[in-house]
Amino acid sequence: MSFRYLTAGESHGPELGVIVEGMPAGVPLTETALAIDLKRRQGGYGRGARQKIEQDHARIRSGVRHGLTLGSPILLLIENRDWENWTRVMQSEPLSAEQAAELAASAAEGTKRSIPVTRVRPGHADLAGALKYGFDDVRSVLERASARETAARVAAGGVAKALLHALGIDIWSFTAEVGGVAVDPQACTRTREESEESPLRCPDPAAETRMVARIDEAREAGNTVGGIFEVVVKGLPIGLGSYVHWDRRLDAALAQAMMSIQSVKGVEFGLGFEQTRIFGSEVHDVIEGRTPAGDWVHRTNRAGGLTGGVSNGEPLVIRAAVKPISTLARPLPSADLISGEKVEKAHYERSDISVVPAAGVIGEAMAALALVPFVLEKLGGDSLEEITANLAALHARAAIPRSAPAAGGKADPETDASGTSAAGSGGDD
Repeated sequence: MSFRYLTAGESHGPELGVIVEGMPAGVPLTETALAIDLKRRQGGYGRGARQKIEQDHARIRSGVRHGLTLGSPILLLIENRDWENWTRVMQSEPLSAEQAAELAASAAEGTKRSIPVTRVRPGHADLAGALKYGFDDVRSVLERASARETAARVAAGGVAKALLHALGIDIWSFTAEVGGVAVDPQACTRTREESEESPLRCPDPAAETRMVARIDEAREAGNTVGGIFEVVVKGLPIGLGSYVHWDRRLDAALAQAMMSIQSVKGVEFGLGFEQTRIFGSEVHDVIEGRTPAGDWVHRTNRAGGLTGGVSNGEPLVIRAAVKPISTLARPLPSADLISGEKVEKAHYERSDISVVPAAGVIGEAMAALALVPFVLEKLGGDSLEEITANLAALHARAAIPRSAPAAGGKADPETDASGTSAAGSGGDD
């Protein structure tokens, strides 16, 4: 079964929409459940004034009956409440002569939203997008390039999460770093529930206090600040993904999903880049063996739940780096799109100071959306009942002891000190 989704809508358009196709039938899904993550996405210390205007709620318009998915495409719509302030600027119909005059008069009076945007912002899609599509007003770029679009992705992620939750798979994220202030794993004393109630969704209260101070420092300076969020997925079965082709590797799909989030500039799994600084003996997770229940256990999880592009039964751990928001209250120097001349200040649009907690919620959604196709590929089935039965069978097979190799002598040839075994040269591993 193929699974896919497609979002539509602009930041100040009437609404955002998303179609989710390929969900099996029988998965519990309600608007109330989707509202939880949409609210979490809007929270976090350092968020801007837009979040006080919007009250994101995804309306289920198709694909669900009496609280259960039907197996048909699911359509979700999210109203942009700020649309009422942008109806003339963002209307889809051509402007009449009267409407064009009205808009021009509004711009002449200094109404900011009516003025064409030509002073491109460093770090944003403004210049590249305008040149790519031939626009003379950056408004036509920034409306879709805006991270407002991620509200639709979080709604779609809620659909994906519903299936994963029904299969015993749990996804959560937390803020791991803001502005160079990182959590101390030994000081992460908050529970998941307590972290969710904190200003930055952070499990380390002492680090969070310093993170808040960094955000305040950035705000006072008219600046912005980035950070790192961590997504943890528990309950994944062994065997999702494959090493046989590049596009079937689970880690590759997850990395692409995370990098698709606006402002994300780096992704790592488990130890990530730290692995390049230590010896292999400090990196690789010792395999303890199989439990009576059939679960394979590793002594550590430095690989972050992935080996060879395949889930290995340990928790999936993803960390993503979020750059500081491009729109600054004290704008950087830039250039004008029309004249090409330098300008003292780039365009300023209402913005956030920090979005790391919100980005973590989006990261959860993208992880769920990336995982579902691999879950369906491995387990198959057109209904939740069928998929659940297949998952139970998968776990049952894993608990059955395996037979020794029929031929070839020893199952694992002895290796000499050079790393060469009787089975091969020890080359490309």
